[in-house]
Amino acid sequence: MDEQPTILVVDDDFINRQILVANMRDAGYRTETANDGIESWTRLSQNPHRYAAVLLDRIMPGMDGMEVLLRIKAHPILQDLPVIMQTSMSAEGDILDGIQAGAFYYLTKPIDRKTLLAIVRAALDDFGRHQSMRHTMLQSHSAVAMLWEGEFRLRTVEEAKSLAGLLSNLCPEPNQAVMGLSELLINAVEHGNLGITYEEKSNAMTTFDGWDMLVKERQAMEAHASKQVRVFIERPPGEIRFRIVDEGRGFDWRPYETLRPERAFDSHGRGIAMALMFSFHTLEYLGKGNEVIGSIRLDSA
Repeated sequence: MDEQPTILVVDDDFINRQILVANMRDAGYRTETANDGIESWTRLSQNPHRYAAVLLDRIMPGMDGMEVLLRIKAHPILQDLPVIMQTSMSAEGDILDGIQAGAFYYLTKPIDRKTLLAIVRAALDDFGRHQSMRHTMLQSHSAVAMLWEGEFRLRTVEEAKSLAGLLSNLCPEPNQAVMGLSELLINAVEHGNLGITYEEKSNAMTTFDGWDMLVKERQAMEAHASKQVRVFIERPPGEIRFRIVDEGRGFDWRPYETLRPERAFDSHGRGIAMALMFSFHTLEYLGKGNEVIGSIRLDSA
């Protein structure tokens, strides 16, 4: 992919398209546009490696945004592409339908510029993370298949990303497993060992590089210098288990096990639910919440 990300802007309204394009170009991104769902799918399917994110209107004639989203998530190359839905529909059911189908985020019109840019940055970071982990997966597939049980220890977000890509090769569907593993491992570092709260992350993500800066500041603190995340791998008959333990104070995980309407417009907070939906057959938090076991059956993808 080019160093300067290209974002596909899809909207059947000319004015809306122009506003979104202007905001993206002001932020330094390249853009291409599509007038409707059919044109957008033609562009995406013919050039699946071209785009780093899609700004997608939900309500369009012919092929609507939900149909485009479902096609993207069913495509072997496009499935990791972050899709930011933009719509005037604000009913809880409509929002949850889009998120459950794989939308990265939901923006309601009229769109706030500051929120738009923060979400696009988060989406691009997420996409870059997936691309990096996919590269790790390809490099390590043969060697890691010989791992039967073991323990890993890590400290940083970068190490969490690398390990997620490595361990996903143990699973029947690596592309699905890597998403859930990365969510759990990064959560263990950021929210566990570094003690970053949900509210602190929300506030940090309102600025262009606020989240990266907050993580680096916490990582540099002496209080967190020796903290580690431990990852245990077991392969009992018919399944593989990943047990992840951090040194944090724990948290109440129950509200995050399902997608909830009250968090639909937050810039984060859906990782655990998405991991359970798409990556793991079971996900069990233990004790105070600083230990989690994710299991994947080996007899079924």
